[in-house]
Amino acid sequence: MIGIGHLRVANPMFLLFFLVIPFLIYYLFRSERKRLSALRFSSLKNAKKIRDSGMIRFRPVLHILRALTIALVTIALARPQWANKETLKHLYTQGIDIALALDVSESMRATDFEPNRLEAAKRVVASFIDNRQSDKICAVIFGAAAFPLCPITLDYGVLKEFIKRVEFGIINGQRTAIGMGLATCVKMLKDSKAKSKIIVLLTDGQNNIGKIDPLTAAELAKASKIKVYTIGVGSRGVFMVPIDTPLGIQHVMQQADIDEETLKKIADTTGGRYYRAGDQEELAKIYNEINKLEKSKIEVTEHEYYDELVHFFVIPALLLFLLEILLANTRFLKLP
Repeated sequence: MIGIGHLRVANPMFLLFFLVIPFLIYYLFRSERKRLSALRFSSLKNAKKIRDSGMIRFRPVLHILRALTIALVTIALARPQWANKETLKHLYTQGIDIALALDVSESMRATDFEPNRLEAAKRVVASFIDNRQSDKICAVIFGAAAFPLCPITLDYGVLKEFIKRVEFGIINGQRTAIGMGLATCVKMLKDSKAKSKIIVLLTDGQNNIGKIDPLTAAELAKASKIKVYTIGVGSRGVFMVPIDTPLGIQHVMQQADIDEETLKKIADTTGGRYYRAGDQEELAKIYNEINKLEKSKIEVTEHEYYDELVHFFVIPALLLFLLEILLANTRFLKLP
């Protein structure tokens, strides 16, 4: 079996017949000459009266047709084939279940990100979802309380639509319940049978309300074998936050108050990692890094199959053979 690129020949030994074709052509032409020279007439008187037909000069075309027919049949016997490859992907493991926790407290209105922290985070989270494959994902938002935004799903379009519609005021955003947000994520993932479970929690503040302490929630995550990646978002120092007042929206200066120590402890407790995003570019890089760290293993199976090309040679060979017979018995007919 030999092949070049996508083309291969299943029975290459038949190609050796091509070595015989030149000798066959030589034999046919020589036989034709001998046949002409062997014709005998009792008298040349009548032979001289016979006019030479112009078609006789084209009689060798029959030999060419015979040679082409044999060549095409030889190729057909060699069984030329065209290779096609089909790549199949399927999960090698049960994949990764992911919970996305998003802070929607009032401090996320800060304009150090464009147009604000919440909208910037929503865009980056949507991009993170686009880069997942066959992983089930759910979403939780939290402010003074926590709310399961979307149940665990493989329908990324629906999930992204839920995240797109997140706005300030959906839940009380005057305070931040990080522990409740984390605990809600744990509750959504704890019954999962996936071999790997992670939570990506984004916040710009510190826990100042809620029945569950963040470190207690971290222990719950650890007990459920859930890894937590925490992200502190916001520029360091002071930043501008728009606030609704009786006189309209007023921009006030606030001091960054991210509880980085607690966020680090949450990540360390669960085997995750803490990140700090000081701007929009850093935030995108963080989600890209998490995306690379937590990948579902995919097994690739490649199947190769071959399309037979025999009919492309057999049909022309048959037509040439019929044409030879037709011409030999009509235009090129010789008597005797």
